Amino acid sequence: MTVLDTRALNRATLARQLLLERADLPVLDAVGHLGGLQAQEPQEPFAGLWSRLRAFDPAELSGLLTGRQVVRTHLMRRTVHLVTADDVVAWRSRHDGMLLRRVLGVYRRELDGVDLGALATAGRTVMADGEPRSMPELARAVAGRLPAAEPRPLGEMLVAALLPTVQVPPRGLWRTTGAARYALLPSWLGREIDPPSAEDSDPVGQAMLRRYLAAFGPAAPADLRAWCGLAGLPAAVSALRGELVAFRDQRGRELLDLPDAPRPDPDTPAPVRFLPAFDNAILGYHDRSRIIDDVHRPLSVAGARVVLVDGRVAATWVVEADTVLVTPLRRFSRTDRTAVAAEGRAMASFLSDGRSERVRVAASPG
Repeated sequence: MTVLDTRALNRATLARQLLLERADLPVLDAVGHLGGLQAQEPQEPFAGLWSRLRAFDPAELSGLLTGRQVVRTHLMRRTVHLVTADDVVAWRSRHDGMLLRRVLGVYRRELDGVDLGALATAGRTVMADGEPRSMPELARAVAGRLPAAEPRPLGEMLVAALLPTVQVPPRGLWRTTGAARYALLPSWLGREIDPPSAEDSDPVGQAMLRRYLAAFGPAAPADLRAWCGLAGLPAAVSALRGELVAFRDQRGRELLDLPDAPRPDPDTPAPVRFLPAFDNAILGYHDRSRIIDDVHRPLSVAGARVVLVDGRVAATWVVEADTVLVTPLRRFSRTDRTAVAAEGRAMASFLSDGRSERVRVAASPG
C-alpha cells in the first residue's frame, strides 16, 4: 500500500481546501464543496472564503444568507456551521443523536428529570408562530411548562439538539452584528428536513463520506469522525470501500480517498494563506500533523487565526486599527517575510474595504 508522507498529505489538503490555488467558484458552490464552514464567530467565514476564491464578494455570501440558500445552524460537532440549504436538509436528521448526546454531555445533571419529548413539543409550540427568538426568550417561554430547570440548559437543548433551528440574519451578515435569533429550519427554508434513512448501508453517511473525502482526503475514518462528530460512519465506509482507494500515512494509519481526487506532487509550491479562526483545513482532522505541528495544535482549538507558509501553520494574525499584525511561530526567511507581508496587505485591504493596506510582521522567535 502506497505511503503518503506528511508533505504529500499537506498538498492534497491544500488542493481540496482551495488553498493551493484560489478557485473560480460561486460562493454557494464553494460552501457546498467545503461541506460547510465552522462559523461560531460570525465574521470568520468571510476571511476563509476570501483566502479560497479568486474574486470573493462578501455581499454574495450575505445575499445567500438573506436568500435562505445558506444557513447558520448547529451541525457538525454541535458547532455552528455555515452550510447550504440542500446540505442541512439532507444531513440534519443524521446528526440528531450526536447533537443530543453532546448537549447531554454538558448539561446532563441540569436536565435530570426533564422530559425531553415534552420539552421538544413545548419548543415547537412556541416556535410555531414563525417568529424568530433568542435562546433565552425561547427558554423562558418553555420553562413554565416543565419541571424546574435553568434557562441555559433548556435553551441549549432546544436550539442545538431537539429542534432543527437556524440562526437568522442579520446574524452572520458582512460587517453586521446581532444576537443569535432562531427559527425552525423547515419554516425558514419552506422545506421539510429529510427523514432518517432505514437502510443499513447509511446512504446519507455515504454521501457525507464522499463529500468529506472530496474536501479533506486522503483521510482516515478517525479524521472523518473528528470533522462531523459522528461515530466514524462505519456502515458508509464499508459500503463504499470498493470504490475508494487506500493509502497509508507515515504513522501506519489507513487512509481512504476518492480515486480521481487531486493529490498534487509534494514539491508543488504553496502560497501564503491567511486562515480565519476555527478553519476547516485544520479542524477537519483528528491527526492534524499534515498542516500544523503538534506543539501548535492548541492554537487550532483556541480560536487563533493562523498564517500558512509553505502550506503549514507558521504564524498567527490579528487586526488592530485596520492593521494586520502577524506573529511568527518560527524563524522566517527574508522571502517568507516578503510573501507574508504581501498577503497581509491584501487581507488588510479586504477587511477594511480598501481603506488600509497596513501590515506589521513581528520579529521571528529567537
